[in-house]
Amino acid sequence: MSVLSYPSLSAAARLARATATVFEDPVSQALLERIKQIAPSNANALIIGETGTGKELVARQIHDLSERAKGPFIAVNCGALTESLAESELFGHEKGAFTGAISQRIGWFEAAHNGTLFLDEIGDLSFAMQVKLLRILQEREIIRVGSLKPIRINVRIIAATNIDLEQAVSEGKFREDLFYRLYVALLRIPKLTDRKGDILPLAKFFVERYQTDPHATPLRISPLASKKLIQHRWPGNIRELENTIHHAVVVSQNGLIEPEDISFSNLQYAQFKAVNTLLTAESSSKALLPNIQASLDAQLLLQQTFQHLFQASRQLPELNINELIEEQFIRSAYEFCQFNQVHTAKLLGVTRNVIRTRLIKYGLL
Repeated sequence: MSVLSYPSLSAAARLARATATVFEDPVSQALLERIKQIAPSNANALIIGETGTGKELVARQIHDLSERAKGPFIAVNCGALTESLAESELFGHEKGAFTGAISQRIGWFEAAHNGTLFLDEIGDLSFAMQVKLLRILQEREIIRVGSLKPIRINVRIIAATNIDLEQAVSEGKFREDLFYRLYVALLRIPKLTDRKGDILPLAKFFVERYQTDPHATPLRISPLASKKLIQHRWPGNIRELENTIHHAVVVSQNGLIEPEDISFSNLQYAQFKAVNTLLTAESSSKALLPNIQASLDAQLLLQQTFQHLFQASRQLPELNINELIEEQFIRSAYEFCQFNQVHTAKLLGVTRNVIRTRLIKYGLL
């Protein structure tokens, strides 16, 4: 099993991000090949993927496979940088540059000299900081706050984001020239649910990590528990899987993880409930339609759904769009409810007979 893991990450870091990924699924193996192609180059790289998919792990792998492997790898979360301190954090400052600057301090760019600087959530950088970052990428030098002297740096930039940067560019929220500076080498990390072949290897890896008693009989995952893991949608990706397995290890008994030991977050259920309150039943077909006043969480779910529906409607223009919408919601709800008709009916606020009729209609039963 090919595993990427960084157990040396601090406890705080482990709470903030996924700490392992594997490359068992064919989709992941293709990603690994792409990493191996990109790594030897000094080109800037852009990693796109949902939260919890292991973007930093991939960035570390690129670094470790490059000629910079002996140099530093510095990870910075751009979303955690306040506007007032971002410049000082990234570029450093001189003593007396501002109130509280009691000594000289180097920034993250200097700290990553001859190595790799990983800028996570690059889309959260302010427009002003984007301008400064673009200049650094062009000139390969930084100027500390309170100084006029440029300092040459040799740093490879790997940026990551969970937002659609192209859309951000079109909306004027992200600089187009900076986007293309980062777009040289692109990596897209698929969602965990799109690489189901990685779920059980990852689960077994996390079982071994969190079973801390070296004298205990190695824990196993029962077939039913394995099926439950594979069928889950994993909206939190690897991070959610890691936390789920950690909990299962804690509560399991008799050396076996059973389905009842696997507890999922209620967050996704809450999202479905939020969507459900914003749906109306069309009198003729009871098609489930979204309300334009959806909450932020519901809007995200609806956006993903409509992307799927848009592609489907382009390929099958003869189908009624309301039926496509209804089918997608039924499919998503049925999968989320572990293929239980009663729970699906309760989730969507309709009778079991309605759900059964729809499942038969859409070939799910």
